[in-house]
Amino acid sequence: MLEHGGRLRRAARQYGIALDAWLDLSTGLAPWVWPLPAVPVSCWSRLPEPDDGLEAIARDYYRAPALLPVAGSQAAIQALPSLRPACRVRVLGPCYAEHAQAWRQAGHQVQVWDEREQGLPPLDDCDVLVLVNPNNPTGRLLAPAILLAWQAELAVRGGWLVVDEAFADLQPEYSLAPYSERPGLIVLRSLGKFFALAGARLGFVLSDTALLARLNQRLGPWTVNGPARFVAQQVLAERDTQQVWRWRLQREGQRLQQLLSACGLTPDGGCALFQWVCRTDAADLHQALAGQGILTRLFSQPVALRIGLPGNEMGWSRLEQALQGLALPAPQLIQEESAL
Repeated sequence: MLEHGGRLRRAARQYGIALDAWLDLSTGLAPWVWPLPAVPVSCWSRLPEPDDGLEAIARDYYRAPALLPVAGSQAAIQALPSLRPACRVRVLGPCYAEHAQAWRQAGHQVQVWDEREQGLPPLDDCDVLVLVNPNNPTGRLLAPAILLAWQAELAVRGGWLVVDEAFADLQPEYSLAPYSERPGLIVLRSLGKFFALAGARLGFVLSDTALLARLNQRLGPWTVNGPARFVAQQVLAERDTQQVWRWRLQREGQRLQQLLSACGLTPDGGCALFQWVCRTDAADLHQALAGQGILTRLFSQPVALRIGLPGNEMGWSRLEQALQGLALPAPQLIQEESAL
């Protein structure tokens, strides 16, 4: 199993700090609870029904011609490699490490392409290109025109472009969702980040109807539970709340960037939901903050910290005091040959 953020219980045991005393900044999720409706009892007592209206609401929200609800985008990440025979896969890194692992475990030839060191990738020697946009953890954002040109080049020879848009809700103008019916284009979306509903385990795959049918058959029935389907319908339809959420997250993202810079941790990348700081002493900083009950996400390749948003003023004050109390050396640039 790969490492992920959010392992709060393990941190509590390791550092001897009570679970409810932690400030968890490790996951990159929106730090507030979405205003959720009460879940009807029928959602618990009946099998989920695919004609409950979720797909139509989701298509409208994402502006997508067709989509398939799945048990979090992780379910699609693990299943998609089984829909192709062994082929050459290039993953733009550093990024969410589950992508490369899933394709390797399915028997494909995988190369992680470090775009920081190597620039934009060639396509003539790969069959599938996988990327995250906006990227996690670097925050890099590629324009739709670039991605659609890559899709067209790959589609000519039956290739795929897989775009993980888990963090795209804050900048929907960059999404490829409206184009997701194009041949070989597969877009992954999640309710976990922007909506802070990671526990619901609900995401969507946007692609052409033939590929979605194959994926649906591969995953089997009832992949998404009834309560999650009900909650998703409500949050995807609440356009006014979504606009307030975007404005609030953009504001808080700028605040985090400014705070880190003022404390000697100028970010090397990030987005409204997290900031990414590349330093050779990242492990020491991670441990120093954890010793004060503040959990961040530590990366080993490249050596870096991902720091999410505090959810209230008490959390902001606590983070600021902890950062100011660190004896930080001058920032050090990282040069890594390998990616996640």
